[in-house]
Amino acid sequence: MTDLLHAIYPWVKSLHVISVIAWMAGMFYLPRLFVYHVESVEKGSETDVLFQTMERRLLRVIINPAMTAAWVFGVLLALTPGIVDWGAVWPYTKFASVLALSGVHGMLSRYRKDFAAGKNVKSGRYYRLLNEAPTVLLVIIVVSIIARPF
Repeated sequence: MTDLLHAIYPWVKSLHVISVIAWMAGMFYLPRLFVYHVESVEKGSETDVLFQTMERRLLRVIINPAMTAAWVFGVLLALTPGIVDWGAVWPYTKFASVLALSGVHGMLSRYRKDFAAGKNVKSGRYYRLLNEAPTVLLVIIVVSIIARPF
């Protein structure tokens, strides 16, 4: 297994980066859609249905598969011997931040269901602030893995 992980390492790393980019693109865009949805769309209108369709498709076709792929390839990278210095702090900082990002992903999924059910109670301001969470977590993740300050 070790030899296989080393042999496919460049491919796994490439696919991990691609998956993370797709996941983050969706994580940046979905809260922004929520802002426009809550501030500019009348419940039950054609535009409401359009926004619900866009939000559902973004989540199901891009964000969910990208997150799953990022996790699968990330775990394979972590299992590749010699890649992660488990004695350092940075792998744990990255892992905690990825868990938090997955939690934000779960929140966004729940809020999409609220919009679909006509039960959204959050404001545009709330979604604007929530839109910053993936950015902050991305900065922590990238600094943890590239600069490894810890």
